[in-house]
Amino acid sequence: MTHAIVGAIPTMVGVRRRRYGEAGVMPGDQVTLFLSGDVMTGRGVDQILPRPGPPELREPMVGDARGYVELAERASGPIPRPVPPDWPWGEALRLLDDLRPDVRIVNLETSVTGRGEFAAGKEIHYRMHPDNLACLSAARLDVCALANNHVLDFGPDGLTDTLDGLRRVGITPAGAGRDAAEAWRPARIDLGGRRLLLWSVGAPSAGVPPQWAAAEGRPGVAYLPETTEASADALAERVAGEAGPDDLVVVSVHWGSNWGYQVPAEQVSFARRLVAAGVHLVHGHSSHHPRPIEAYRGGLILYGCGDLIDDYEGIGGQESFRPELRTLYLPTFDADGLAGLRLVPVRVRRMRLEPAVPDEARWLAELADRLGAPYQTRFRLGDDGLIALDPAGGGTA
Repeated sequence: MTHAIVGAIPTMVGVRRRRYGEAGVMPGDQVTLFLSGDVMTGRGVDQILPRPGPPELREPMVGDARGYVELAERASGPIPRPVPPDWPWGEALRLLDDLRPDVRIVNLETSVTGRGEFAAGKEIHYRMHPDNLACLSAARLDVCALANNHVLDFGPDGLTDTLDGLRRVGITPAGAGRDAAEAWRPARIDLGGRRLLLWSVGAPSAGVPPQWAAAEGRPGVAYLPETTEASADALAERVAGEAGPDDLVVVSVHWGSNWGYQVPAEQVSFARRLVAAGVHLVHGHSSHHPRPIEAYRGGLILYGCGDLIDDYEGIGGQESFRPELRTLYLPTFDADGLAGLRLVPVRVRRMRLEPAVPDEARWLAELADRLGAPYQTRFRLGDDGLIALDPAGGGTA
């Protein structure tokens, strides 16, 4: 897919990509990130953890969260209860320790609270009990993006509990807050001589309700009413006001439908506009499976990272997408921009991540290559079982 960017692009002087040897940039400096799509530790996941909250649900088909545990057990076998806090991450923790990313980032698609009322007008609500926060700290997460369609499932009380709980275990929240100023404030991570700045935003295409937009004196999320070139320009101006010359800039965006590989042209234009303005990485999520990846002008666009942790195992109806297969994303950036990208193929079994078997890894590699081809971004499966960005693919200029 090609989509030309027209009109003036606001350049973020502070984050313009710099060459080796310029002031403040040391040759060989590299930063590797771990990113994932949706991490949902509520509902059935919460029920198998040491301190589950009430299992009551308001869903039309399932009234008890333990029903999702039973679905997973029918699909894959018995799940011990309670499990240790790191159980949902499984072998992914060992894989991450081997690959040693500098910063760990996920989209946390659940409220972390024991309070609050079920949000009106929604059929699906996710929450994890605060006493199970060790499930998140076990993965040594640095940042949780929160601008999504579930963080306010239990209202403002649930949101403030989530913010306070994450900070209590050393995880920086982004994209939600007690007011607009806090919701739009980027997460800042010290990288030793430079920083990572991450903005988290949510769009209506992913079901983020407009009434969840944070405002002065009102808790909520960093809400993006539309994903257009104009909204990209406005976000770029916001970034330019914060970012310094050596900062690594990420925009994490919750957008799009749950299923399907096609990326709307407006999302392509929005993401490319941000990268052209100086954003290093657009981290897209909401889809339940991976969507295309594009290497663009020295930056990286992940249009949809898919799910990572949830209680969806055993739910039928979308088997062609192979939703049991998941991906860990590890891009590396240097002073010139994107230096490489590795994808770690994993799968879920008994609500726990484990390495994908060779046939599954091959399927994910072929999918990434096929989806990336229209964006001139190609992938190959290595002998180490990792899927790597093919330098011969080039990406779009």
